[in-house]
Amino acid sequence: MCGIVGYVGSRPVSDLLLEGLHRLEYRGYDSAGIAVMTDTEIVVRKKSGRVGELAQLIKQQPVVGSIGIGHTRWATHGETTDENSHPHLGGNGEVVIVHNGVIENYDSLRTQLQTLGYVFRSQTDTEVVAHLIAHHLGEQLKLSDSEPGVDVCLKAVHTTLDRLKGTYGLCAMFRDCPDTLIAARSGSPLVIGVGKDEYFLASDASPLVGYTQDVVYLADNEVAVLQPSKMTVAHRTSGSVQPSIQTLDQVSSDIDLGDYPHYMLKEIFEQPQTIENALRGRLDSEEATAVIGGLNLTAQQLRTIDRVVLTACGTSWHAGLVGEYLLEEFARLPTEVEYASELRYRNPPMSDRTLVFAITQSGETADTLAAMRECKRKGHPTLAICNVVGSTIGREADGGMYLRAGPEIGVASTKAFTSQVTVLTLLALYLGRMRHLSYPAGKRIIKQLRDMPSKIEEALKCNDRVAEIAAKYAKYDNYLYLGRLYNFPVALEGALKLKEISYIHAEGYPAAEMKHGPIALVDEQTPSVFIVPKCGIQPKVISNMEEVKARKGPVIAIACEGDAEVARIADDVIYVPDVEEYLQPLVCAIPLQLLSYHVALLRGCNVDRPRNLAKSVTVE
Repeated sequence: MCGIVGYVGSRPVSDLLLEGLHRLEYRGYDSAGIAVMTDTEIVVRKKSGRVGELAQLIKQQPVVGSIGIGHTRWATHGETTDENSHPHLGGNGEVVIVHNGVIENYDSLRTQLQTLGYVFRSQTDTEVVAHLIAHHLGEQLKLSDSEPGVDVCLKAVHTTLDRLKGTYGLCAMFRDCPDTLIAARSGSPLVIGVGKDEYFLASDASPLVGYTQDVVYLADNEVAVLQPSKMTVAHRTSGSVQPSIQTLDQVSSDIDLGDYPHYMLKEIFEQPQTIENALRGRLDSEEATAVIGGLNLTAQQLRTIDRVVLTACGTSWHAGLVGEYLLEEFARLPTEVEYASELRYRNPPMSDRTLVFAITQSGETADTLAAMRECKRKGHPTLAICNVVGSTIGREADGGMYLRAGPEIGVASTKAFTSQVTVLTLLALYLGRMRHLSYPAGKRIIKQLRDMPSKIEEALKCNDRVAEIAAKYAKYDNYLYLGRLYNFPVALEGALKLKEISYIHAEGYPAAEMKHGPIALVDEQTPSVFIVPKCGIQPKVISNMEEVKARKGPVIAIACEGDAEVARIADDVIYVPDVEEYLQPLVCAIPLQLLSYHVALLRGCNVDRPRNLAKSVTVE
């Protein structure tokens, strides 16, 4: 969940680390810190709060060097304090580390180290790792009776890793090896940037953009030693690894705000382009099907599949619910959507004809990765729908599809959701044409999909109207979101967005289920957001709206342009383009994203970095 950045080379390191931390702040922002190797010692500067506060501290207390590590924290152990901020020193300052992940056996290790005389200054699990490395470094020096060197430091790291239970992405710097960083990962991502006589390290690629295009993604149980003119990578059990250098396809404009005040708003308005990117090269009008080349399964293998399981967390889980409706309607395949956090510990009956898809933006979500690995272990074909090239899930899956949405910096997912729904629509078309979907039906779907970028452009024109409605309703503390069929998952997603960034209690339900309990919540202080575009059961949803109005509940409706019947009942209407039912989640998500954005702004919330949340949840 936290952000790690490191550098070894000849550049002034403090400003480089601060820039990297600013780019990683979406991953963790309870506190931030850096450690720099000066001529004589390791100097640490750290501060609770945002990276900007750390920058002010460093401005007042500069530190000069050309090798260093930095960290943005999302608290797992210990409150948000200066003492609990990373980096953490071990021993008497001979080692300093930054760490992302959770050490499950930290308490017993801490007790052992305290009996040996080690003094703890924080409540974190990370300080345990720092002291443990320092302890094993001392043990190695006693055994070898030699000066500290890279081999001795590396041995101390390996011995420490052997004693850890849990997940980690970490980087260590040693006082007596002043030109070396040692990085290791198990369950938490790390990427190395390769330069000329310099190396960069980060939790994801965003800090590397503009510095290098050559990157190496560390795999689980790999340890890297970085020096200005040399990089070595080894697996902890199988030995030396030849690093696979890949080309980074991001550019600086991908992570710049441009003219937008917030990343969330920028990413909402990028959706016409991201949906077009998801579709590019994947529509075959001649065969009336989708072109999906990365599944790594033959058509014959896919025809034997008799069940699909989609597993995900959060927003990706909502996209999976839309995918369930799509796959069952177009491909006639029984489909289930499983919370990854539950699936990883369950033992559901799944035959060898079950196809599993892990849906994830980051490709690093711990629960989704664990669920995918469990399914792979049992022999099921396990594919990924993922946004980040080089991510763990993207590499470990048997195959899959990338979203092509570009970096999503705002913590609340927007463009990734619509890209996931778009890719799931392509998947349903592809499997449907293999099975029961007719050629004319496939042609109609392709035509509708080609029109979607322009439909999203139309939907975005509601922004000013949404801002007006937000001003009217921002004072309320409870909301209901209601939709049917394809728009039920959209109701869940709309409620989640409002909760995430405005801290308002909101619940999503199938509109017909309201009368089975949630209608008890309806009063003059509880707005109900109805997603009610034209569809076969629109009259049913309109009846539910009438039920809320009869109980004096305020109604906000998402409806197709010119729908007089909805306008007659609702207090306020946001209009979207009229599209086929199976594509309505794409256009209806837009005003709900904008509503959450504007309400959060009016309530003074940080829309890009909401409290208690991090972008990529790499801990359980």
